[in-house]
Parts: sequence; C-alpha cells; structure tokens
Amino acid sequence: MLFADSGLSDASISVLLAIWSLTAVVFEVPSGAIADRFSRRSCLVASGLLHAFAYAAWMSFPYFWGFAAGFVLWGLGGTLTSGAFEALLYDGLAANGDAGLYGRLNARVDTITLIAQVPVAVLATFLFSVGGYALAGWVSVAMCLASSVIALRFPEPPRGSSEDHAGYLDTLRTGLREAVPIKRAVLAVALVYAIDAFEEYFALLVQDWHVPTVWVPLATTGVPLLGAAGAALGGRLPFRGWVLFASGLVLIAAAVLAVPAAIVLLGLFYGLYRFVLVQVETELQHRIESEARATVTSVAAIGSEFVAFAIYGLWVVGAALAVGVLILVVALVIWRR
Repeated sequence: MLFADSGLSDASISVLLAIWSLTAVVFEVPSGAIADRFSRRSCLVASGLLHAFAYAAWMSFPYFWGFAAGFVLWGLGGTLTSGAFEALLYDGLAANGDAGLYGRLNARVDTITLIAQVPVAVLATFLFSVGGYALAGWVSVAMCLASSVIALRFPEPPRGSSEDHAGYLDTLRTGLREAVPIKRAVLAVALVYAIDAFEEYFALLVQDWHVPTVWVPLATTGVPLLGAAGAALGGRLPFRGWVLFASGLVLIAAAVLAVPAAIVLLGLFYGLYRFVLVQVETELQHRIESEARATVTSVAAIGSEFVAFAIYGLWVVGAALAVGVLILVVALVIWRR
C-alpha cells in the first residue's frame, strides 16, 4: 500500500527496498550484540520509535529521497527487533523450564501477527478513502509509538549484573563463533526468511492483476489469514522439506494466471511458506546454546538480507514468476540439508 500510486517505477521501488536491506546488512549483527549485552526489551522499544520516525519521513517528504530516509530508519528499527524478540521469548520460556514450548508459542505469535493484518487492512481502506495516504500514514506513526509503550511492559528475565556479562565486543565474537557449528540451521533460516521480502510486492502484484488501488487492502485480506493458518500448523506438525517446493509451484501458477482470482493461490503460497518459516526458526533457537542468542539469530537475518537483494532484482526482471523459480531453488537446498 505504501508504494501504490506513489509515482515510483518498479526500478525505483527495488532501489528503495535495496537501501532498506543494505541498512539491515550493516547494522543487523551489531544490533543483535547490543540486545545480548544490554537489554532486549529496550531494543524493542527503540524499534517502535524508529519505525514511527520512518512513517513521519514518508509522509513529510513523499518523494524518492524522503522514502530513502524512511527506509534507513525502518531498517535500523528492524535490526533492533530482529534477534532481540526471539531471544526475549526463548529465554523467558527457558527461565521457567518451558523452552520446549518455544515452537508453539512462536507459531502463535506469527499467527496473531498475520491475523491482525485483516482489521488493519479494513482500517487502512477506510483511512485511505477518507484522508488518503496522509491520514493512513500519521495513524501508522501513532501505532508505532503505541507499540513502544506496549514493549515497555514486556517481562525480561534477569541475566545477572553487568559485571557478570562479557563486554560488547566479546558478546559479538561469541555470537559469530557459535553461528559456525550450527551453520546449517543458520543457513536454513537465512534462505527461507529472505523470501518474506516478496511480501512487500503483494500490493503491486495485485494491482497488476487489475484490482483497483482502493480495494487492494481488502482484496488481499485472505493472504495473511492463510499465512496464519500455515504458521499455526508449523508449530504443531513436523517439518516437511517438500512444502517450500510446493509453495514455489503455487506462486508460479498464480503469476501465470495473473487475474484477480489468482489472489487465492497467492494466499496458498503464503500459508505454505509460513509453515516452513516457523519450522526453521524454531530449530535454530533450539540449537543455540550461548547467551549470545540475539547475535546468532541476527547472523541468520543478515544472510537473509543478501538473498533478499535477489528478490528485488528478480522483481524488476520477471516479477512473481522469477521469484517463484528462486523459491524452487531455495527449497531444493533446504530439502537436502
């Protein structure tokens, strides 16, 4: 919805998303070490503030460089969340002896997040019809600020006094070292999570399938619902390598059809994808043994950013069809791991 009717070309949009990814590449792992060394909860609070500033930049300067500045802020906010949230959740469960429940709880969080997109889409449609992008954007600023307030309420298990912890650089080195012996799990998360970059193009894709801009949020409400169903099942069923391969085939079929009805296939693709994402994320968290949990998770996230560059480039070259082919390649790698 952000780019719909923005006047930017597909190439410009891909450049902006690449700026976002480049910001994440630079700050992803250092921010993970900040969360491990200091406070995961504080990182989540700061993330909401940076996202609010990003929306404010987009609304105040609605041209290429304004979008670019906003994406830098958005990327910084994203790096503070990445790794910190998973570490906060896992360590909170582990402190109560419930680490084995991480998979189901992580799936539940994913499910709630995706389901929440439905009322948000309805609200976005209403706000857009009443006040255009300006109203929708400033309401988004308020929501980001509210998320920071909510994050302040998150419990954070104690990890000892500051004297008990290693310094920042030692924490960073510990996380990087641990990522090596569990590199297969790290690689799986990096490859699979990168596919989520394609979600940024859903609105543009649906527009290309002849859905009017004002109806795009409502037309795509089924996509996050099917994604939520896949995530929920991902926390309860064993991993199956062929599921990601099947999601790539479904996306290719949707791209070939290129009609409004193909949104159903887009949702099916997203549900299958989310099933796999929950599985590989859970496996990685169970494999991490040191206190540098957020740093190790950030190593996987930075790997995903490099793969995301391929998503952006493939959108310019061949849109959804090319992305579907890339997913087939990723699926073969994950399947054989």
